[in-house]
Amino acid sequence: MITDPQGSVLALFLLFCRIGSCFMVLPGFASARIPVMIRLMVSLAVTMAILPLMWDMVYPRINAADPGAYVVLIVSESLIGVMFGMIARLYVLGLQFTGAVIGSSMMLMSPGGTDILEETAETALTNMITFTGLMVLFLLDFHQVVMKALIDSYDVMPVGTLVSGQKMLITLTDTLSQVFMIMLRLASPFLIFGIMFNFAVGLINKLSPQIPIYFIATPFSLMAGIFLLYLAIAAMLRLFADGFGPVFIGQ
Repeated sequence: MITDPQGSVLALFLLFCRIGSCFMVLPGFASARIPVMIRLMVSLAVTMAILPLMWDMVYPRINAADPGAYVVLIVSESLIGVMFGMIARLYVLGLQFTGAVIGSSMMLMSPGGTDILEETAETALTNMITFTGLMVLFLLDFHQVVMKALIDSYDVMPVGTLVSGQKMLITLTDTLSQVFMIMLRLASPFLIFGIMFNFAVGLINKLSPQIPIYFIATPFSLMAGIFLLYLAIAAMLRLFADGFGPVFIGQ
């Protein structure tokens, strides 16, 4: 029997602030294609499942907090959850950078269309790479890694801990640095291909300036780039999936 209904609801809401704010920006769950009500219900279900595990850490803080302190707790918990969600989101957003580099290297600069995950305009190649990478992360249960990190965060950052804005910015900038290097390695074969192909086309154009070589070279660039993507896509996705754990857990 619940002896303190008000304290139980306040503890549930305080736990929901950290978990719900993480789901608010978590890739896949925070997609514009998923209705807000479904995201809310999933966040609430996860919160209710985790509440018995976190009861001894959350409930005592509720009893010792006045209304003003409770508002501070809500803000602090929400910032912590957003930080965890942004680490995973920045990692997935790096695939858009990879897709743009690959498309530019193979001269596949088609007009942007409807994004599968968000409401922004993206090319078909970037859509394919981003959606496939996110699907691989879901197949490998990356959301369970995020949930475990959220539960473990109560040992490192218990309820009532005021997170330093400087530490949050350092964490996000370190994440961006690591994501940039990983995505640059994924796109490096296409960068080398683009440099070598354009150098060869420019050299041929100098030898025969009468021929519009750039118009002739575009189909060959597309064909070679798509064939290279066919050979490299499996290794790219494997390296992308392997890099999520070190980037997320390392922060």
